[in-house]
Amino acid sequence: MSEPGVAAPAEAGAAAAGAPAGYVGRPVRRVEDARLLVGLGRYVDDRAPAHALHLAIRRSDQPHARIVRIDASAARAIPGVHGVYAWPDVAGLVRPAVAISRMPGYQPTPIPALADGVVHYVGEPVVAVLASSRYVAEDAAECIEIDYEPLPFAGDPTVAAEPGAPRLHAGLASNVLVERAFVRGEVAAAFEQAAHVVAAELRFHRKAPLAMEPRCCVAEPDPGRDALTLYTSTQVPGVLRDALAGLLDLPGNRLTVIAPDVGGGFGGKTSLYAEEMLACALARGTRRPVRWTADRLEDLQSTSQAFDERVHAELAIDAQGRFLALRADVVSDVGAYSIYPWTAGIEPVQVISFMPGPYRIACYQGRVRAVATPKAPTGPYRGVGRPTSTFAMERLVDLAAAALSIDPAELRRRNLVGPGEFPYRVASGLVWDRSGFQESLALALEASGYAAARTRQAQARREGRWVGIGLATYAELSGIGSRISASPGMPINTGTDTCTLELDSTGSFRAAFGCASHGQGHETTLGQILADALGVPLESIRVVTGDSAAVPHGTGSYASRTAVISGGAAILAARELRARMLRVAAHLLDATPEVLRIDGGTITGPLEGRSLSVRELASALYSQMGRVPPDVREEMVVTRVYDPVMGTTTSATHVAEVELDLKTCRVVLVRYTIAEDCGRIINPMIVEGQTLGALAQGIGAALMEEVVYDESGQLLTASLVDYVVPTAPGMPPVEIRHVPGEVTTNIGGFRGMGEGGTIGSPAAIANAVSDALAPLGVAVSELPVTPDRLFRLVSQRHPHFFEE
Repeated sequence: MSEPGVAAPAEAGAAAAGAPAGYVGRPVRRVEDARLLVGLGRYVDDRAPAHALHLAIRRSDQPHARIVRIDASAARAIPGVHGVYAWPDVAGLVRPAVAISRMPGYQPTPIPALADGVVHYVGEPVVAVLASSRYVAEDAAECIEIDYEPLPFAGDPTVAAEPGAPRLHAGLASNVLVERAFVRGEVAAAFEQAAHVVAAELRFHRKAPLAMEPRCCVAEPDPGRDALTLYTSTQVPGVLRDALAGLLDLPGNRLTVIAPDVGGGFGGKTSLYAEEMLACALARGTRRPVRWTADRLEDLQSTSQAFDERVHAELAIDAQGRFLALRADVVSDVGAYSIYPWTAGIEPVQVISFMPGPYRIACYQGRVRAVATPKAPTGPYRGVGRPTSTFAMERLVDLAAAALSIDPAELRRRNLVGPGEFPYRVASGLVWDRSGFQESLALALEASGYAAARTRQAQARREGRWVGIGLATYAELSGIGSRISASPGMPINTGTDTCTLELDSTGSFRAAFGCASHGQGHETTLGQILADALGVPLESIRVVTGDSAAVPHGTGSYASRTAVISGGAAILAARELRARMLRVAAHLLDATPEVLRIDGGTITGPLEGRSLSVRELASALYSQMGRVPPDVREEMVVTRVYDPVMGTTTSATHVAEVELDLKTCRVVLVRYTIAEDCGRIINPMIVEGQTLGALAQGIGAALMEEVVYDESGQLLTASLVDYVVPTAPGMPPVEIRHVPGEVTTNIGGFRGMGEGGTIGSPAAIANAVSDALAPLGVAVSELPVTPDRLFRLVSQRHPHFFEE
């Protein structure tokens, strides 16, 4: 669907038979790597403005307590300390952030920049220190004495949800911040008529986003204009600009938020944080730049954490293995606050919304409660809602296969929505426009050699080895337009992006977007789209992202939206600019626009020897007096907004093969296969990198990553000694295949695909481990499957197993 383009010079050899004619679809080397791989990236902490003050924060060591006394006299006496601030000192500078929602019964929790008299989790900011260096600031923060009066709390969300539980926030009706339910069809009747019913009690434990670059920010004031620029490692500079403008009473045209090079996000950098509010308020108050960079302890304590859910689910099946009805009840531990701007509903509501997955299920009843507890708030995390819903649904499918003595692959084939059934409305109300559910299953089985793997498994079992094979098929919405908010009930428009594209007097192009890259390669992929649509070399285009001042409105990058939405805006802007260029060129070449084409940055017509480079066009238009008359002259700046309205469906099937070492209770991933339908692929190399990176995070969630709080509300996994993450050597061999298909619901034919690896892999690995343990009558119901958890799982069923 793109306009004609040319192959990049470095990639010219790839233009062989069957290779794409333009840039889109080709593994073009990442533009940004030229600086990032040689240490020339520019990150927030690299900024060193003159006369900057360093911010350190004294955080709560109590889960829920009233602040009785703060004594900062010793801190103030340290040379180099500029000031010490508690909430009363900054309350007049910045208002608390409040995430609002249209969901009925929703209870917001105002988020102050510093604790307002009461702390609600260990790690909450209480006192801020500004000093001449980070070392002085941190030393001073340690000298501050804080007396607390402990307050009662319930750390278990099932207890906290009870009517009589201690309230974490005074003034709320209960600790249940969000409650939502879906009912469709005659659920009770379907369960009564079912030949089989399977049920599961499941738990998916809390995780940390753990980006390579911790959160950091630098607020640089311009006192003469009463203006402010915030450099921050965020995924959503536009959202932060709009929020902070309101909280600081500062017009948006005097507040700029810039996300320069950002070292990973994974959802943890999509929210507004107290430290950003503080840095801005204190920079304006002191009229000096303010810097803050988290250490890893602060990052694990205070960056929004990932989902923590308990699920009770039941599936009704007829005698032929057809799914009749599904019931699910979810309790989600959302931590201490309803996070801004997404609210406490972003994760839990999507768990029950996506629970039916890609399956044909007529009757569904789902309920979820988002419960406040004294822990760091949860927020968006790669895959939002779908890792848990897929884990629950795929465990039920495998339980049903065992109950009916049907191969798990065959049971999926019988129940996945087929090609002739799209668009398909899910029982929760979601609509799958079109995707290769059946096709991804068939391709994954073929690519993994599923039948041969089952034969190898049977032989391994005869040899006394614990080998398992697990499948998971999922569906997700990506590139979601304005019809559906990225977070249920949130009034912020997350369904559009803007592209401002300009041709300058040297013949170069600059394209600014409202998205914000944090490692995905946007400069490359958006450049590829633009190069094809314009018909110019990729190197002539500069892509600008992460600057709230670059376009009138943009909300950043999250929810697998950039390829579809930002890419769509790029195509619209490029088509219009190209048309304007051709109209001017038609005058210069004495032709009509319809007979001209742009290829490789050269404009040619039907007459041999008559051509014009884009650079010559720009020179004639901008610099050569009288060459282009006023009535022919065109403005070579175009702004376009794209809204796909509904979004599109991405899907995949994962196949995991594992072997258990029950002497050490270790799970070894032997082989992994992914077959996905992600639409028209812009850059296969980047797609593979995104898929593998997401898979690594999914493996972490399935086997090792877990944020642990004890009964007293203290964080036990506050360093990378205790919080374990995957490493490159631990990755299994991975086979990735793509389902060929066409996307007609957005202008570029693209689908988002950056989250799929985290969605399908926990479920596939859980099913594989359960399959390996099937001879013992043991199944996985909690993730991650750590060695300790695996030991206890087997020991509970077979107390003497490890004595043999």
